[in-house]
Amino acid sequence: MPHAATPSGAPRMKILFASAEVVPFAKTGGLGEVVGSLPQALARRGHDVAVIMPLFQSCRRAGPLLEPLDLTVEAQLGYGKEYGRLWRSHLLGEPQVPVYFVEHNGLFDRDYKELGNTIYSYRGPDGEQHDYSDQLSRFAFFSKAVLNAIPVLGFWPEVLHANDWHVGLIPVYLRVQYRADPRWRAVRSLLTIHNIAYQGVFSKNDLWVTGLGWEVFRHDLLEYYDSINLLKGGIVCADAVNAVSRRYAQEIQTPAYGFTLDPVIRAHQYKVTGILNGVDYAVWSPAADKHLPVNYDASTVGPGKAICKAHLQQAAGLPSRPDVPLIGMVSRFTEQKGLSLIRGAAWDLLNHDVQLVFLGSGDTSFENFLEHLSRTFPHKVAVALEFNEKLAHQIMAGSDIYLMPSYYEPSGLNQLYALKYGTVPVARDTGGLSDSITEVSEGSLMQGRATGFLFTDYHPAALLWALRRALGCFAHTPEVWRQLQLNGMNQDFSWDHGAAEYERLYWSMVEHL
Repeated sequence: MPHAATPSGAPRMKILFASAEVVPFAKTGGLGEVVGSLPQALARRGHDVAVIMPLFQSCRRAGPLLEPLDLTVEAQLGYGKEYGRLWRSHLLGEPQVPVYFVEHNGLFDRDYKELGNTIYSYRGPDGEQHDYSDQLSRFAFFSKAVLNAIPVLGFWPEVLHANDWHVGLIPVYLRVQYRADPRWRAVRSLLTIHNIAYQGVFSKNDLWVTGLGWEVFRHDLLEYYDSINLLKGGIVCADAVNAVSRRYAQEIQTPAYGFTLDPVIRAHQYKVTGILNGVDYAVWSPAADKHLPVNYDASTVGPGKAICKAHLQQAAGLPSRPDVPLIGMVSRFTEQKGLSLIRGAAWDLLNHDVQLVFLGSGDTSFENFLEHLSRTFPHKVAVALEFNEKLAHQIMAGSDIYLMPSYYEPSGLNQLYALKYGTVPVARDTGGLSDSITEVSEGSLMQGRATGFLFTDYHPAALLWALRRALGCFAHTPEVWRQLQLNGMNQDFSWDHGAAEYERLYWSMVEHL
């Protein structure tokens, strides 16, 4: 049967997203942001889109009301059948894309903040976070439940879009257990890799939990250094694989960034693409941001940012000085995010007349270092070890420079937010940072394309070099600085572009049926 056309002229498709994280219901990073916004962008383009995720405790507290359905799914695992009730809600905003939840209190209802528990880990007696010991059971059940929910809901997608290792078993189950049925053969699977460092590796002795037999324990399927690897299985079995930026799709094919899966990616490179994540400008735009003391756009960026800067300095307990360059960072404090470079460069950087504001949490050693820095330089450094949505928006608007010295950055969203807010990024030339920031040079300035300062070597000296260039530009060439701000604010990283690329990818998968 021919496909009806969308308003853009593309064929209308049914698409089901499967993910462990979806904003506003559960989020630990960019994964939740993407699956909370991309489906709506596709729905706006005329596609029939739905989302499915586990029913975590956070989902019940998220805001949009959840409606229990008189529907149950079952999942046959190695130790017997598990059952889960389906619930329904919708994404925030328009159009109201439906979100379905798989309830299983024994597996998913355990993320209680007051106990220090998250959707993936719990706080042990030692005060550290530890992965749940039944992680394989949790996500094997969810993966099988997603597939069995399709006929129960009567929503047969042409593309089943699986996200990260948590649902890496979906393409495996489809190939090994479901393909005999003609209706299932019409379902194409796409696996998006948001961060290849997280792979879902488990003991081979636990393979039986998945309900799969030893025939899948092969080097070209789930076997991985005598263990099983769910992300690897998904890469091998999915009809298509994509990473969240073009540069990252290339990087994960190298030993430096592939986290030992680079040979697998190279073997399947014929089906690997890269699509940069987008931004929901309904949430992240200084012209309408409800968290700011004043709104501004490209025509009012000067006075608008000045007010936001003074407000941020007051909120952070820093001296209110309009002339001092204010450097902001909102991040997980981990090695991936370049915290060791900051630790190595901080003392030299603080010899300059600067202010720094950090928001986030992470490794204890980095948290301790930043707190020590703020105690040593109380008039220069402010640190908030928490997740604070309001303060995150205020840092984007009030900072002059945004810092992203990541070792690797699959896509990155914060640099996209910073550009929109007229906050000039200083970042490492990697992954999505490379795809979204145009390095300041004589040529890029003349062409009106320059938006930020990039460095290549993963070393404190390289970070300092980039920061000194930015500080020099801020202090000595204010007209160039204003042009960088305007160039960044005029960039369009909305999901309209990313959704169009996904639309083409989906159709390339479907048209080969």
